Amino acid sequence: MGDSLVPTGYSSSHMERKMSAMACTVFNELRLEGKLCDVIISVDGIEFNAHKNILCSCSHYFRALFTSSWNNAEKIVYKIPGTSPEMMRLIIEYAYTRTVPVTADNVESLLTAADQFNIMGIIRLCCEFLKSQLCLENCIGICRLTDYYHCPDLREAAYVFILHHFEEMAKVSTEFLDLSINELKHIIEKDELNVKQEDAVFEAILKWIAHDPQNRRQHIAVLLGKVRLALMQAEYFMNNVKTHDYVKDNEECKVLIINALTEMYNLNMHGPSYSDFANPLSRPRLPYAILFAIGGWSGGSPTNAIETYDARADKWVNVTCEQESPLAYHGTAYLKGFVYVIGGFDSVDYFNSVKRFDPLKKTWQQVAPMHSRRCYVSVAVLNNFIYAMGGFDGYMRLNTAERYEPETNQWTLIAPMHEQRSDASATTLHEKVYICGGFNGNECLITAEVYDPTTNQWTFIAPMRSRRSGVGVIAYGNEVYAVGGFDGVNRLRSVEAYNPVANTWHTVHTMFNPRSNFGIEVVDDLLFVVGGFNGFTTTFNVECYDENANEWYDVHDMSIYRSALSCCVVPGLSNVREYVARRD
Repeated sequence: MGDSLVPTGYSSSHMERKMSAMACTVFNELRLEGKLCDVIISVDGIEFNAHKNILCSCSHYFRALFTSSWNNAEKIVYKIPGTSPEMMRLIIEYAYTRTVPVTADNVESLLTAADQFNIMGIIRLCCEFLKSQLCLENCIGICRLTDYYHCPDLREAAYVFILHHFEEMAKVSTEFLDLSINELKHIIEKDELNVKQEDAVFEAILKWIAHDPQNRRQHIAVLLGKVRLALMQAEYFMNNVKTHDYVKDNEECKVLIINALTEMYNLNMHGPSYSDFANPLSRPRLPYAILFAIGGWSGGSPTNAIETYDARADKWVNVTCEQESPLAYHGTAYLKGFVYVIGGFDSVDYFNSVKRFDPLKKTWQQVAPMHSRRCYVSVAVLNNFIYAMGGFDGYMRLNTAERYEPETNQWTLIAPMHEQRSDASATTLHEKVYICGGFNGNECLITAEVYDPTTNQWTFIAPMRSRRSGVGVIAYGNEVYAVGGFDGVNRLRSVEAYNPVANTWHTVHTMFNPRSNFGIEVVDDLLFVVGGFNGFTTTFNVECYDENANEWYDVHDMSIYRSALSCCVVPGLSNVREYVARRD
């Protein structure tokens, strides 16, 4: 009597869903055969047979239509205005199948019809389709579309897309030129506006005004007040903003110019302070991407320190989770919303363990361990796989390599490298994985290899110009950069870059400081090197390289000096304010 009637492995809800789907299939067959139908929907003279119960199940509109007191229960034919026969056909098919073909050609008409007949399922499908189609040319139009329909998720996605891609969008979008003054003002005043330099905002304003100068130049003061003028390069400000005719001819702009020059002077004399963040003329925008510097070796022992770098404010923020254990000589990778920390050493144990951090929830989780213990490991991400290569397991330097797939939570061995490598570094470029330098147990290596996942083969590429162990390797400007390291005698300032087309290395401008075992990443099209060991001590020094200027620049120091750390970049965080310098 107590035995369940539901077969093992099935829940009652599963059975109910299955029965519901079967019922809909049967009703759809009856509809197509014209059997047992109790309603005819007529649109522009085209008639559709259907079942009232099925239409009511997906639409409050039809439920109200069929059950209202002013409609005779015996009524069969209902004429429906305000839509097309094609849209009604799709709606009726959706009622029976719960699927609908959404295309670029029909999505707006389908969304209008779904809204008219209050079919939330179709509205959701249309919104998901439009989200997937967001691009520079249509993001404003899609955002405006949500003014007419209740699609909060789509509106948020479109607006975030506009903010994140503003600079490129303003250059190519014709929709940008049709923005109202209020729409443009609300976009450019946002801290979340993703621009590397404020001159991009000023240029966008000029372009918008030029589309209708007679009516729009009067708005220059309102718009200019939303630009972070004091953060502009002084030369650009003096030559392009202060002297522009729109600005010179406007009395309100003159006050803005004086205030901006005063704030520029203060910034130049005293440097940025948190008080400047309250001034709308000098408050940095929020960065789109956050640089995480995780763990490392500090003061003779491993550390659990985590700092994030706010590139727009040039400030480091301590976000250390005290519950996490100290770790050094590990690798990190960002993939699909998670920061993975791979392998490493805590001064006692060599780890094959892997944990991942959710930057939205700020939680840590263990995932599947690697096949081998790996400290001094090299890590890279390609096509939604995390690659872990080489390293030291406590006994020997490794030439083995493996890759992790988050969907299956499994590590799989791939072809071994030609050389044993610990203290190497890896990156990905043009669908391949590159690993350079390292230490084989006897000498610092000058060799480099490339892995092709389509053939599961490693191939030697041209050797570097210098031996480099503890090197930093990163893809930058369509080349593979090998930065710093240890050549067996000295810590290096030198930098070289590999051209995969020519299979050659060429020298690049040297860093200010020698370093090995440091973090390396690219943020805002700049190559950052973080911390490391300079031959005498661990350092908190940071610098960045701009390939366009062929120059290195000093960056604000970390709070904690360390080597053997690992860096990764996390883009597009909705809670980015929790990882940056405070703006209020």
